[in-house]
Amino acid sequence: MAMADNGRVVCKCTARRSFCFREATFDEKPNLRNHLRNVSTVPLFRNGLITRCPSVAGNSILSMDARENSRSSILPSSRHQRVPIYVMMPVDAFCIDGSGRPKIRKIKALTVALKALKLAGVHGIGVEVWWGIVERSSPLAYDWSLYEELFKLVSKSELKLHVALSFHSNMNSSSSKKGGVSLPLWIIEIGDHNKHIYYRDQNGLSNDDYLTLGVDHVPLFCGRTAVQCYEDFMLSFVKKFESCIGSVIEEISVGLGPSGELRYPAHPFGDGRWNFPGIGEFQCYDKYMMDDLKMAACKEGKPQWGDRGPQNAGDYNSLPSGVPFFEEGEESFLSDYGCFFLEWYSGRLLHHADDILAKAAKILRKYQENKKTSILLVAKIGGIFWWYQTAAHPAELTAGYYNTALRDGYEPVASILSRHGAALHFSCLEMMDTDNPASYLCSPEGLRQQIWTASKKRIIHLIGRNTNERFDRVGLWQIHANCHHSQAEAVRSFTYFRMNDKIFRAENWNNFVPFVRKMSTNW
Repeated sequence: MAMADNGRVVCKCTARRSFCFREATFDEKPNLRNHLRNVSTVPLFRNGLITRCPSVAGNSILSMDARENSRSSILPSSRHQRVPIYVMMPVDAFCIDGSGRPKIRKIKALTVALKALKLAGVHGIGVEVWWGIVERSSPLAYDWSLYEELFKLVSKSELKLHVALSFHSNMNSSSSKKGGVSLPLWIIEIGDHNKHIYYRDQNGLSNDDYLTLGVDHVPLFCGRTAVQCYEDFMLSFVKKFESCIGSVIEEISVGLGPSGELRYPAHPFGDGRWNFPGIGEFQCYDKYMMDDLKMAACKEGKPQWGDRGPQNAGDYNSLPSGVPFFEEGEESFLSDYGCFFLEWYSGRLLHHADDILAKAAKILRKYQENKKTSILLVAKIGGIFWWYQTAAHPAELTAGYYNTALRDGYEPVASILSRHGAALHFSCLEMMDTDNPASYLCSPEGLRQQIWTASKKRIIHLIGRNTNERFDRVGLWQIHANCHHSQAEAVRSFTYFRMNDKIFRAENWNNFVPFVRKMSTNW
């Protein structure tokens, strides 16, 4: 560890000549080792993060600044403008009938709910378009009938659509498993014979909510790669609903991981492995990712680094204190090996986003360039806010965001979105630092500020959403305040998670309607 001449902190990985800068101003030059002695209690100062880490061999996407050709233009100021609200469909909105065909549940009740939301001032409805419903039975056999019926219903209610193309399953995250949607049945059949198409943890346990990014370019799916499957699905969607794009459909979010978010399933909820505020586990143990890690290690001249992921990083429910990889030491996240592994791990996630968003942007380009059919491409990221006020940010590292006290992990994400003209869909807008026990060192406020800074630098739109269900006036007004933050542009739109019976109860409706109307008018 050392200090740069200009007073910034330098993390030096000596064998690899890798330097990471975190801009900070000190009256005196302190010894950073003293600050990192107990990483679980080190608060951060979040003003002006600057990071430049050379990429691991083959991960050139991590050093994009010099070659980036952003498709974004200067965004007009959105301060004091209305923020349209989309309300996400219920988690159990769809089911499979006795004949094996998908259907909309409680369609009469849904029709009444849509009319009520329209009268309240809601702009549109968020709809997950599930891969596991449309391409359910066999490859390239797309059945759009459910969504044709639903989109007509929404359009008839004079509401707009935020469409989330969902390549994940919600079977594990669905609270009661009722209404859960699996991956396509033919994908599951392939997975029954090859568990390595899913992410795996250090104990060999698979997560079948989403295909591992290790198979993005491996033709395991009836002759197609995973990315080709996603591309074909997007092409079919656009062909089927071309007449709606830019008129009824205004935003299209492309799924990039579990829950549709660009991240690894490091914190699986619903299967008993992880509980908040555990740090999570690295998800790189399927054979395809391990093969890639071995190649990266060999290119680095350190083949021994490719044998496995960090073996001193604890488990799902570990806390940072006492976990060597997330403290200071010869085998920590600050070591040469730690820098190598985290650059590779986060770099693969960035490549995954770049590959899929490139396909999506190409498909939607003609609609984005036509002012009469304007459509916004959207990408979601996870809101990993616990242990944010530590030096290591362990929960973010296991999720794939290489974000620490010494390195900005969100600027590279924003950079990729900027290149493809995509907006960033971010959560936690209802949360405050004081919502969680102080011992968890959470900071949704600090995370939001960092995201706002990255999005402003890369000139991309922000779309907001809530993480936790809130109907109370305090929570709803906190969302409003964050959507019109005094130090950031207003968000482009807000997605409220989500529609259910509780939202229409009198005590909740009386809070929700004023909130919607305040968000939907200039202020």
